[in-house]
Parts: sequence; C-alpha cells; structure tokens
Amino acid sequence: MEPSQQGGGRRVKAYELALDHIEEGILSGRYEVGSILPPERELATQLGIGRSSVREAIRALESQGVLDSAVGAGPASGTRVTSDQSRALTRLLKLHVSLGKYPVDDVVEARVSLERGSAALASTHATADALARLAEVVGAMEAAESIAEFSPLDTGFHVLIAEVSENTLISDLTRAVREALLQPIARASARMADWPAFRDGLNEQHRRIFAAIQAGHPDAAADLMEHHIRHAYSILPMNGAMP
Repeated sequence: MEPSQQGGGRRVKAYELALDHIEEGILSGRYEVGSILPPERELATQLGIGRSSVREAIRALESQGVLDSAVGAGPASGTRVTSDQSRALTRLLKLHVSLGKYPVDDVVEARVSLERGSAALASTHATADALARLAEVVGAMEAAESIAEFSPLDTGFHVLIAEVSENTLISDLTRAVREALLQPIARASARMADWPAFRDGLNEQHRRIFAAIQAGHPDAAADLMEHHIRHAYSILPMNGAMP
C-alpha cells in the first residue's frame, strides 16, 4: 500500500498508520497493560499495509518501553502492552532536552518547579535508609577533588532527592533533565576561574538541603533547593542556552 496523504501535505508512511492505530488503542483504553495485540497479519490486513510496516511500528514502540514481544506458541507469546515507563520516559526526555537548546532561564525555572516539590516531598517521605544514602552522596561530593568526580555525584544527589519524594513522575522528569545537563554543567564548570571555591559553596548548600530534609522541614527544604539552583546558574558560565 502507498503511504497516505495528510491534510498538511506530508505523506504518512505505512508504519505510521500502525503506530497511530496502536497508540490510539492504548490511549482509548482498548489496550491496557498486559493486553496482547492482534497478530501482525491481522493488523496488516485491517490497516491495509504490509506486515513489515506493522513490525516496524512494533519495534518503535518496543524501543519506547511500551510493547514487549515474545516468540513462541504458548500463552506468553505474542506482542504485549507493557509498562517500563521510567526507563523509556527518561531516555526519550533526556535526548530531547539535550537537543532542545533551551534558554538558561527556561532551564532554571523548570528545575526550580520540579525540585522545590521533590525537596519538600522528600522531607516528609525520607526513610532512614534514604537519609543514609543521601548522607553518603553528600560525603562523597565533599571528598571529590575534580569536576569529573563531582559532577555525576551532584547529579545523583538531585536525582536521589526526587526518588525519595516517592513521586515517580517527578523522579523521572528530574532524572531526564539532570542527566541531559550533566555534560553541559561539567563543561561550564571547567571554564570557571575558581571551580574549587564554587564546589565548596555548592557542598555547603547541599549540606543545608540535606539537613532540612533530615529534620522533616518541607518549606525550608524547598526554599533552600530553589536558592541552590538559582545561585549555581548565576555563577556558571552557560553561554545563553543549554545544553
């Protein structure tokens, strides 16, 4: 079958018809987590496209963590709707944030919006184990002597706070943004005249954020996190857009 024509003039590829059909089924609730899709041949006939186009659509959705295919003839075989949203969402968002070249001000406001909430929630949800892990990361950051050591730990600290918040969506979004910014922040740090002094200031702020979370003070944790983010970007030489 030839690709069809959309209203805007772009010719729709055959596999996109299958992709749209499956996505519509998921969004409408026709396919739920655990549902098995109709066989490739049936979908191809229904949509008037080749089986190879159906397979291409399935592979695309598998890479997004939406579908999982198992070969065989038993009850576990076939293409099933799955839900690996954290891994897939983080990977896709990280790539798009990296390609987006967002203005620094947009990045700052987005991070403040996300991380104020995660810091406040972490202060009310943190378990003894979570606090121990946060304390370990804070200690490791204080011992880090190079940008290469410090930057991944800094990212890990912010991601861990988001995870401790017990809000999966906030955690996934924070991880995607922070991991996309890891290298740009490291490069900007390398351009600083006195990075050790900058690191020491960040570590002092990290200790205060951790102390507020440990003490169970959500408002203080949120305010300290916002100050920390705004302070860092006011000093980092970011060249106007990120990443």
